[in-house]
Amino acid sequence: MLKASPRDPAALPRLLLTLLALALLWPGLKLSELNPGVLLHSDNARTMGQFLGAFWPPEHGEEFLLLLGHATLETLAIATAGMSLALLIAIPAALWASRALSISALPRGGRPAWWAQALRWPVRGLLIFLRSVPEIVWALLFVRAVGLGPTAGVLAIAITYSGMLGKVYAEIFESVDARPARALIAGGSPRLAAFAYGVLPNAAAEMLSYTVYRWECAVRASVVMGFVGAGGLGQQIDLSMRMFAGGEVASMLLTFLILVLFADQISRLLRGRFA
Repeated sequence: MLKASPRDPAALPRLLLTLLALALLWPGLKLSELNPGVLLHSDNARTMGQFLGAFWPPEHGEEFLLLLGHATLETLAIATAGMSLALLIAIPAALWASRALSISALPRGGRPAWWAQALRWPVRGLLIFLRSVPEIVWALLFVRAVGLGPTAGVLAIAITYSGMLGKVYAEIFESVDARPARALIAGGSPRLAAFAYGVLPNAAAEMLSYTVYRWECAVRASVVMGFVGAGGLGQQIDLSMRMFAGGEVASMLLTFLILVLFADQISRLLRGRFA
């Protein structure tokens, strides 16, 4: 009769990995100068208490609610318009960067053509550059270029998110079953038709799920970019905080919470519909 060993054979490797992770994390904590104890200092705690106390009751005047409604719609418009522009860049770039529709990838008993690889690398490099710069930095640049307002936020989201979407779309295209698309291409079908009938049906659900998630992220990002003058709820929160209007800030934070919950429900509904 076999008996299970009371000793876990993976215990020592797990312990070593844990110690290695702590050894790597400690210098990072030191460099970040993390000190949660400052929150417990009496002066800081009193200041925070006074600041949070001004949040109640939330502002609910008619004039302010009209301003809040306009800022909320502007935030949604920034996120949606930025995502729409990002899709116009991301989908063609993903098709160019992916090998899913590459003629050189067809099984011919040889290696893919070197020039096909060389043409894909500049597009992949462009996608890396677009997503490597945070949207807040692009927003700062566009505020200088086009002035204060939502245009800067739309352009910042479009550029950053096109790099993110393009990279993930390319990986999705390459992860689905490539045999239908390659069979169509081998039979003389145009590559766009091969994409529409051979790749897109298998990739649509995953693409939609990630796109809706990125739209939810774009809503949050549009609020953050408002602090640098890119319009929307973030700009109004910044103005209210500068005027120490805690009630207005509380109302806008509650509105932002409702926006995120709304985006999450849309994401869940669409994922369930196309699962």
